[in-house]
Amino acid sequence: FHFPLSQNQYTHTHTHTHTWGLVDKDRSGVISDTELQQALSNGTWTPFNPVTVRSVISMFDRENKGGVNFSEFGGVWKYVTDWQNIFRNYDRDNSGFIDKNELKQALTGFGYRLSDQFYNTLIEKFDRQRKGQVAFDDFVQCCIVLQRLTDVFRRYDTDQDGWIQVSYEQYLSMVFNIV
Repeated sequence: FHFPLSQNQYTHTHTHTHTWGLVDKDRSGVISDTELQQALSNGTWTPFNPVTVRSVISMFDRENKGGVNFSEFGGVWKYVTDWQNIFRNYDRDNSGFIDKNELKQALTGFGYRLSDQFYNTLIEKFDRQRKGQVAFDDFVQCCIVLQRLTDVFRRYDTDQDGWIQVSYEQYLSMVFNIV
């Protein structure tokens, strides 16, 4: 399973000087999660999911400063833009949301084989607006969480048969590495 995007692809991209100037409101040289959240749109006229913003920033914040500098920002912006294009591709009815069937098509396209029941669980978990579908920011968060969970699972699935046996403490360590 792999998503078409990983933060490694964006370390040497062209940065957007104009966009940087608009987003770095306090001119600190570091874009905070609040500044990035204000710059992003999820298409629903509601604030961009702050958990998604923190997840994206943490992927690119190499110095653990709680934000991204100018050189890291180009990667963030490209990452978000590429996710927007993926979202639009799977939002077949152009509703601005991904419903269960569209989510299934997207994740199947990424290599996941999950049950219908699990897709219901994903919609329930990531549908912050309680509409039975997910907005752009929540779709990105869903994909980030699923990738992190999969990466941790794979470390324990040494024979790659889709089954693991772990102790309670191993399980807790797995979860705490994700949250």
